[in-house]
Order: sequence, then C-alpha cells, then structure tokens
Amino acid sequence: MSPQEFIELYEKYQSGNCTPEEINQLGAYRDNFELKDLPWTEGMGNKEAIKLDILYKLNHQINAPKKGFKKYWIAVAASLIFALGLIWLVSYKVHNASIELVQNSSADAKRPVMPGNNKATLTLADGSNIDLTDSRKGLLSKQGSVVIGKSGEGEIVYNAKEGEARSTAALFNMISTPRGGQYQVVLSDGTKVWLNAASSIKFPTVFTGHERKVELTGEAYFEVAKNKDRPFKIAVEQMSIEVLGTHFDVDAYKDEGVIKTTLLEGAVKLVTGNHQAYLKPGQQATLNQQQSFNIGSVNTEEAVAWKNGYFIFNNENIQSIMKKISRWYDVEVVYNGKVDERDFGGTVSRFDSVAEVLKSLELTGTVHFKIEGRKIIVMP
Repeated sequence: MSPQEFIELYEKYQSGNCTPEEINQLGAYRDNFELKDLPWTEGMGNKEAIKLDILYKLNHQINAPKKGFKKYWIAVAASLIFALGLIWLVSYKVHNASIELVQNSSADAKRPVMPGNNKATLTLADGSNIDLTDSRKGLLSKQGSVVIGKSGEGEIVYNAKEGEARSTAALFNMISTPRGGQYQVVLSDGTKVWLNAASSIKFPTVFTGHERKVELTGEAYFEVAKNKDRPFKIAVEQMSIEVLGTHFDVDAYKDEGVIKTTLLEGAVKLVTGNHQAYLKPGQQATLNQQQSFNIGSVNTEEAVAWKNGYFIFNNENIQSIMKKISRWYDVEVVYNGKVDERDFGGTVSRFDSVAEVLKSLELTGTVHFKIEGRKIIVMP
C-alpha cells in the first residue's frame, strides 16, 4: 500500500464507509518509513501551515468516538497519517517506487529471499553438533547430570539437579545462529537468552563456583535469573558485563564498530580495561573504539524490536539499515554510486519479504534498489 492509498483508506474509515475487509487491511498496515530532514520545495506549499493543518485534523479525529476498531491502531494511525502525508508530498513528486528484479541462473540466486526464522546449531562439549532447526521436541542430549531438551515453544532448555550439578565438572556448550536465523535458550540457572542472527553464546551446561559466566558474539537479549550470591557475567570481546538479575540487550556485531548495551530492568556494571560504567533502566552505553563509554537515555523498545519481530529505525543511515537487512535476510549488499547520507526512521516487520521492506525505503524518493538473486544493489 502506498502512502497515498493509506491516506485515502484512512479518510474513508473516518467517514464510516470502510468495509470490514478494508478495516482489516488498514489495521494490518503497520509498516512505515519516514525520511528525516525531508527536502521541501516551494511547489509543495507552506510546510509549517500544512503540518498544523494535519495536526489540527488529527486531534479532532482522535478525540472522536471510534467503533469497531482497536484503540491501539488509532494511536498508530495518528502518527502514520502525519508522517506518511509528508512522505507522500515528496515521493509523489519524484516517482513511484519500484524494485528491479534481475533473474540469475545460479541455484543459489534462484533461492527466494525469505525472512529469517528459528534456526541454530548446538555444539556439545565433545565437539558434536545438533541442528536445532529440524530437531523434534523432547530430549536432545544429556551432558553429565544435565538434561538438554527442546520445549513445545521451540526453545532449548537446560535442566540440572542442584545437588548433582555442583559436584559435576563444567562442560561447555555453544549455540550459534547463522545469518537469517534466531533462537532462544534457557540456561540451567533459569536465565533466558534470545539470540539474534549471526550470533553465538558459549556457556557451561551447569554453573559452578561463585559466578555465572558466558561468552557472547553478535547480539542477544538477556533475562537473567536473580541470584544475589552468584553474579551473572557476560564476556563480549574486550568488555565484561556484570549483573545480578536484570533484562538487557547487548549488540556486539564486529562490523558495527561499537558495542551497545541497553538496560530495560535492574542494573548492570560494564567494565573494559580501566574504565567502568553503571546503567539505569532506560539507558544505553556505547563502547567505542577508543575504549570509552558514552551513556544516554534511549527508547528501549528500539533496542529489543528484533526480539519482538520488528525493525525499528530511529535516525539511522542507509548503511546501518542495510547491515541489519543483510544479516536477517542473508543477502549480500553492494553500493552503486553515492547514496544520500540523510537518516531514516520507521518501523517494519522482520517477517515481511525483503522486497516489501525495500519498497518502503524507496517511498522516500532518495534511495533505489535492484535485486539480483541474493544480492541487493543500493543506488541513489
């Protein structure tokens, strides 16, 4: 659905003339992109006047009673109609978005570009591998006194009897996701871990001693089981994260050049070399290449959007966005020409086709794409 179609359908809904099918279509259309610092020309009219007019109409529409429609979508539609209205004014004057598809004869290129899904590999202490993608529910393996199983929800669960566990030598396992994969594991202490694409976590099958320590590459969201006597530590390259019981996200992809730790609940301590930092809920720490921390308040929903099935971009350039798309859809991204450096913002489902995601970006009129098999070419 184009921005113009969305606006027309929303106005039809406001007048009470939508069919049930059209209401469902409107409610399902959650994805949108907004170009930050939009270009504006005299031919488009008075920008501020148009903004005020749209906001005035929205305020009256939002306050009016609604029937047969979720209140949640009313709020979403209000923000969408404003953002998409501005986008349409620009994109309509440029051209209609179109993704060029180029056929390729190779077998890999013919493979459709599908969204990622739950797939990972479990590497046991003896070096053997279990493909978790196709494994059935139930018992997967037994490591010493620890039983490894796959739950009905598809997550990997480690179960150990406390008395036996303490007397057992630590055995280390690793779960790794490929590009285009994600997975969830429940460690033996009850800590829940969600792994994003191209990530891995190495951990003992049972925690012994006075601390619980794991190693992470890539990105993961943690809900750490509380235990004040045994702190939970995460080793991420040259940084260590220490918690007692908390919810947080760690983004440590090597190609990003920084490590981001975002705290949702509880408290964490970050240590690297002689530097350390403490986070409060709602804060994010960025460790740069100079080994110093930058701490600021953020919208935590953006940091964990991937876990909830979305991409949320807030003032991100096209290179940053395409890195995420490349990992999740397992595609190669190349650039042909100098692409606009301005930032984008918006929300899109991670389970949309890659073509739909790219079309949303193209609606801004500043970037274009060509798909050649499993290669995406980004053009100005």
